[in-house]
Amino acid sequence: MSRVVDHASGTDQAPQLTSAPQQGAAREPGSIRPRTSWANLREALHAEWTKLRTLPGTFWLLSAVAVLTIAISVASEAAVTCPAADCGQDPAKVSLIGVEFGQSVAAILAVLAVCGEYSTGMVRVTFAAMPRRSTVLAAKSLLIAGLTLLAGTIAVLGSLLIGRLVMPGKGFTAAHGYPSLLSLTDGSVLRAAGGSVLYLALIALLSLGIATLIRESATSIGVVLALLYLSPVIGAVVTNPHWHNRIERYAPMNAGLSIQATRDLAGMPIGPWEGLGVLAAWAAGSLLVGGLALRLRDA
Repeated sequence: MSRVVDHASGTDQAPQLTSAPQQGAAREPGSIRPRTSWANLREALHAEWTKLRTLPGTFWLLSAVAVLTIAISVASEAAVTCPAADCGQDPAKVSLIGVEFGQSVAAILAVLAVCGEYSTGMVRVTFAAMPRRSTVLAAKSLLIAGLTLLAGTIAVLGSLLIGRLVMPGKGFTAAHGYPSLLSLTDGSVLRAAGGSVLYLALIALLSLGIATLIRESATSIGVVLALLYLSPVIGAVVTNPHWHNRIERYAPMNAGLSIQATRDLAGMPIGPWEGLGVLAAWAAGSLLVGGLALRLRDA
């Protein structure tokens, strides 16, 4: 604003206002495109992937999922024999028993993906950059599930391949009732293999939800491992048929591993896909409760 002097009259004129273009002026309403949920998720995926791939523990834990699963499976395949026809062995379950141990490493990977940020305080930076916490949890879930699926696929295929080489020498032959030993062209074996890979991914998601709720590494790992490994122990000592059946049907590990069965399905407490569905319900419930806690509590 400036005052102008009229030299002819010697009087001051009214001040004149000059308007200059303002920086950051509001744009036309139609010129701003709202950010989509997919754009937010894509950015969250990129950020979470950067964190995961730069942590040295991620590679080693994924490798341990495959190595431990294959090692235990090979030991099982070498120990079991089938000396006569109808020996009562399920070769798919024998070859995939390592999944019961590899799942512990998958659980630890998922827990550390969450609790590691809380222990360092990095989670505050994460939520400052991405305020929508549900998107962050969704990105973590997708990446952990995807990485576990990859490691699980390697573990399951390696276990089955070695089983096909080792188990015929242990009596698993066509003469003893095993004409197509561990062949993926067999629908039941393919279901056991694919279901085992899904099982590992669901265990990782279950662990991720529990870690999001608890936020402390050691406690979260202890809760997950107790939930998985105590139920078979309890089921083994429970003599009441009703409660034994309940544990086999609804405990996450017992129900989920029913996907590996290829023989005597009629006598099982729960069917293969139904059992995996029970585990999926556990994982979904865990993520739901963890997500609610993430939204309601401070970082």
